[in-house]
Amino acid sequence: MSGLLKKDFWYDLPEELIAQDPLEKRDESRLMVLNKETGDIEHRTFGDIKEYLRSGDCLVLNDTRVIPARLLGVKEDTGVAVEILLLKRLSDDSWECIVRPGKKLKPGARVVFGDKLLKAEIMSLAEEGNRIVRFEFEGIFEEILDRLGEMPLPPYITHKLKERDRYNTVYAKYDGSAAAPTAGLHFTKELLNEISESGVKIAYVTLHVGLGTFRPVKEENVLDHHMHKEFYVVSKEAADTINGVKASGGRIFCVGTTSCRTVESAADENGRVIPTSGEETDIFIYPGYDFKVLDCLITNFQLPESTLLMLVSALAGRERVLKAYHDAIERRYRFFSFGDAMLII
Repeated sequence: MSGLLKKDFWYDLPEELIAQDPLEKRDESRLMVLNKETGDIEHRTFGDIKEYLRSGDCLVLNDTRVIPARLLGVKEDTGVAVEILLLKRLSDDSWECIVRPGKKLKPGARVVFGDKLLKAEIMSLAEEGNRIVRFEFEGIFEEILDRLGEMPLPPYITHKLKERDRYNTVYAKYDGSAAAPTAGLHFTKELLNEISESGVKIAYVTLHVGLGTFRPVKEENVLDHHMHKEFYVVSKEAADTINGVKASGGRIFCVGTTSCRTVESAADENGRVIPTSGEETDIFIYPGYDFKVLDCLITNFQLPESTLLMLVSALAGRERVLKAYHDAIERRYRFFSFGDAMLII
């Protein structure tokens, strides 16, 4: 696959099609259904997703929760405005972070936030220009973060989020993500109940989404791209559910690329999902990949030249996917995190 080039995954997207706000009702977004074998396309509403699921299938959901990981403060000695984005917890008081402005925040620099109940010191440099940051606080860090932090919306969303919970799924449970598993944003509790009552099994896995997933591919040869590691958990209950459905001939529907990457990371060479109480994965799925667990994928429309678009192309074929994206643009679908959805079946 040495001929796989970044530019092969480019498409032109009019800026006005980047969704800036979530719809009032989660399951009323549009749904493009793409047949990965024939390339046939249907245009539906997300609530219709239940018509494509059969009794005995399994829906895999990522129950990570996005934390209000964006902290705005000032440099203690100069008062310069500072932004710190929490990426990965290393200990009770230390995190790997993205900091801005990077040039002003060298090791030893100190930052204060809000009412000065939270302070931070830049300890050292990390990969990709990130920083290891140690926080000073009294009380419970999560409660302070809940009061001072903002949701870390992607840079292409310029509108302020009116309700913080709209950047989390209705089934979000475990704190730890710097970005939402956005394909899951379309589900309501009522829709999930309907799906469950129809005989579809639901398995919950956890992958804490780091911003490395969304890091632009800089190398022209796709295979030279390095993925960041992300923490994931697959319970015995989830593994047993997925393996049982596979064994009985049911289909595995992963909700989002994060759920897909989790089950594919946790699978052995025979496609059997192995429970884990905590591992890290840097799996990179691109055309030529042989899926071991996943059969169908529910996903949003991904950024041009992104690793996520490459994953989708691995499932349905690059040309077929780009043709479907062109169709979506012509039909004025909404793109990216708060946009419409696609089912690849």
